Amino acid sequence: MAEQAKLRSDVEYLLLRILLGFFSLMPLSWAVRLGVAIAPVGLWFPKLRRTGERNLELAFPDMRIDERERLLRGSFRNLGRLLALFSHFLHVTPDEIRKMVEYDPVGLPDVRRAEAEGRGILFLTAHIGAWEFLSFTWSALERPGSFIVRRIDNPRIETLVDKFRTRFGNETIDKTTAVRRSLRVLRDGSWLGILADSNTHPKEGVFVPFMGHLACATAGAATFALRTGAAVIPIAAVWQEERQRYLIYLDRQVELVRTGDNERDVEVNTARFTEAIERMVRKYPDQYLWIHRRWKTRPPGEPPIYD
Repeated sequence: MAEQAKLRSDVEYLLLRILLGFFSLMPLSWAVRLGVAIAPVGLWFPKLRRTGERNLELAFPDMRIDERERLLRGSFRNLGRLLALFSHFLHVTPDEIRKMVEYDPVGLPDVRRAEAEGRGILFLTAHIGAWEFLSFTWSALERPGSFIVRRIDNPRIETLVDKFRTRFGNETIDKTTAVRRSLRVLRDGSWLGILADSNTHPKEGVFVPFMGHLACATAGAATFALRTGAAVIPIAAVWQEERQRYLIYLDRQVELVRTGDNERDVEVNTARFTEAIERMVRKYPDQYLWIHRRWKTRPPGEPPIYD
């Protein structure tokens, strides 16, 4: 049994190395075109397709089926673009990155104000656009910081992926032991990135509205912000086809609600954070990861949403 597990782990690692190596040998523009072209083969996997179709049906019940199909294809193309981009992380330069991105001016003043005040910044993001490229870009062009991750089960793949993610000095924090380190990062005036749109176990989250339905969202982001006074800035890196560049989308700072009732404050602020994520999704629906079972955890007594 142990030998089979090791063989599987080694094969997975080898396949990933071959895939990333193959894309990294091409000019980035070629790699992106290929990634975008082949990614929709993911639609051939019935479970992924069913999940994507179900999520889009929940999120956009009045949308035509063909339009939802377009969004699902766009979601896969976005994954292909991200894969190609990730494969080049080890050799792309800050100057090259600078030519690939532009900043949204809306929330940037809030970021600069928090930096000038020496406050920690909680970057609130989601599985939208190029989320891996987002933290990578910020460390290359601004300053390195930290972000919370779920460690990959295959330790060799985890080590490889972490090498790519941390090239410019970023630190990854394991979500299972994130609390103490995350609080220290924010209290020290650095930045902490959180992907706050994953389905969460009821013991770790609260139920809040998302795209018209209750979803269990992590309570960690609100807890960290309330305990440290960090500035909460919604952020994403989204592709602009017409400009052939990434936009570092920055929404305005989410002001914290403080009533003195900590449990209530965590719930209210989590809802506000999730509302900010929903604005991203509605603005760029073809770049969202629709194949994640976002509404899997249900409130007590509610039937399952997925088959």
